[in-house]
Amino acid sequence: MPSSLSGRTVLVTGATTGIGYETARRLTERGAVVLMHGRTAEEARAAADRLIATADAEERRLCTLAADFSRLDEVELLARRVTLEHPHLDVLVNNAAVAAPERHTVTADGNELAFQVNFLAHYLLTNLLHEALTSEPGGRVVNVSSSLHRTASIQWNDPHRIRRYSRLAAYAQSQLALTVFASDPRVTAVSIHPGICDTALLPLYGLEGSAAAEGAAHIVRLCDPATEIVNGAYYDRDQRVAPAATASEERTVKRLNKLADLLVGNHA
Repeated sequence: MPSSLSGRTVLVTGATTGIGYETARRLTERGAVVLMHGRTAEEARAAADRLIATADAEERRLCTLAADFSRLDEVELLARRVTLEHPHLDVLVNNAAVAAPERHTVTADGNELAFQVNFLAHYLLTNLLHEALTSEPGGRVVNVSSSLHRTASIQWNDPHRIRRYSRLAAYAQSQLALTVFASDPRVTAVSIHPGICDTALLPLYGLEGSAAAEGAAHIVRLCDPATEIVNGAYYDRDQRVAPAATASEERTVKRLNKLADLLVGNHA
């Protein structure tokens, strides 16, 4: 019996390692056409080669893409390439993330590093791919967030945390923003905490993590058109639960969009 994901086109950001790589692997095994994003072309190609060598993945169903999310001009170029080569996109998995560094770090675009890589780059990419995601009914976005969003607040007057920086607070803020963004009505989207997994982000939690493949399984389930979703829903692994109260407030969604539009500037 063919998989309900067979032939569907899915872009996975941060697909070279960890949960993103395992998500790409599971999607290809179920017959999806997977666009694997990496920070560099070399990293993306190496990840695709590993999939072809070790998993049931055919090269014709894999496409590699590169963009450094700490540079919004590269995100813009990525979106242009996807739109040109894949005018219809079924699913966008916003997975790429970095742990906020110990020292306050600002990107060339002037944004705090974690806020840009984990949220602003995905905000920009999603908006630029809106036409591809809505060219046919059923397009969806899966934002890979974190339960740490519940500990966060968005510093509206200081989103780059110049006055008071904490790596954990900066990371949590980026995850709250990504969770809020799922409630944007422009495209159907959900957010998910895939569980605490043994990835590069594990030190932020200070706990032992489960295998990345376990987290990926929960993400792939939400990519499947057989799984009905509601815009703005939040999942903790395979259970739909309420996110932080502020995450679904209409006022917060509008305020975040206004802030993000300002920060991505003329790239949008």
